[in-house]
Amino acid sequence: MANLRVQPRETPGERADAAVEVEIAEELALFADQLEEWAAGKEHWEVIFRQGHDFGRSGNVEARLLFVGGDHTCSLTFRLDQLESIQEFEQGLWLTLDEQDGIAKAAHLSPLGLDVELHHISGTTQL
Repeated sequence: MANLRVQPRETPGERADAAVEVEIAEELALFADQLEEWAAGKEHWEVIFRQGHDFGRSGNVEARLLFVGGDHTCSLTFRLDQLESIQEFEQGLWLTLDEQDGIAKAAHLSPLGLDVELHHISGTTQL
């Protein structure tokens, strides 16, 4: 297990604005590192990790990828434990989430924005 320092969940004033340590599995820590490294190298991208809504649970981290460039802004928010894989292609990043029976949700991030597929065929299925 690893620890990830994240922003606290936006809640009423009873919670401080101090960062929160959340215990996460090693593979999720690797995903978080990949996302941070990719976004750091892109002019218009930012990644933020925030505590999820289920306080006190390990792996309770939400990732928010934010693109701000030109005349538009877009974002993608998901729980870090939804990630199945991250693949890097030249300047882009391909995120596969919630794969089940060869079908997944997917997001392609590029230097100029993002595309989302809610019904991505990620592998062969057994009928």
